[in-house]
Amino acid sequence: MKRGGPKAVDRRLADLCAEFGLEPDLVEQFGAVLESLADQRSPTAVRDPWEGVDVHIADSLSALKLSELAEANGVIADIGSGCGVPGLILAAALPAARVVAVEAIGKKCDFIAATAATAGISNIGAVKSRAEEWHEGFGTCDVVTARALAPLSVLAEYAAPMLKIGGALIAWKGTPNASEYQAATIAARLLGMSEPAVTQVRPWKQGGLRDLVVMTKLAETPENFPRRAGIAVKRPLGT
Repeated sequence: MKRGGPKAVDRRLADLCAEFGLEPDLVEQFGAVLESLADQRSPTAVRDPWEGVDVHIADSLSALKLSELAEANGVIADIGSGCGVPGLILAAALPAARVVAVEAIGKKCDFIAATAATAGISNIGAVKSRAEEWHEGFGTCDVVTARALAPLSVLAEYAAPMLKIGGALIAWKGTPNASEYQAATIAARLLGMSEPAVTQVRPWKQGGLRDLVVMTKLAETPENFPRRAGIAVKRPLGT
């Protein structure tokens, strides 16, 4: 990928803001996030701002094509938030929402909080917790997001207790195979969730296709979920 300087990065950010109907002043906030991610101590492998416009910003914003997210004005939990993506980007793009970055590693939580402060993104906070142990968040979320975290059946088990009825899990996926979707469908029945609904997007012109997967909470989560920490990964539902 041909690299561009700061002005080229800003132009690409401005194009993204125009594409998604976002305020032009978000260019500065997104730019501040990219600067923070460029630090060698940041918890990401993609530090070059020119590449980050696509991998971090465009990829995160692609989910605004979904009404479940574009219309969100309540609580969004970004589970396994890592370097704060997509949580930081969605918080900037959706100022009426409150975003909680749920991350088990304290240093990553600190990074998210520091980046939010630097970028002036005031509607996001970081919580140090495993997803299945964030009890204070159970039943409070309108949307749960997850990018590059776990198989769909595991994500559904993490998200279901957090969501209000009618709320939705939104998962960024590359090219899940049929067995992953089959397991997620079985998990959905056990958890009171809808079957996976897939929207295919191309977040940036030179990039590949990816799936945005939505699973909506239809009924109260059975009391035996989530299982104790680590079990969702060790013994995934539907497999």
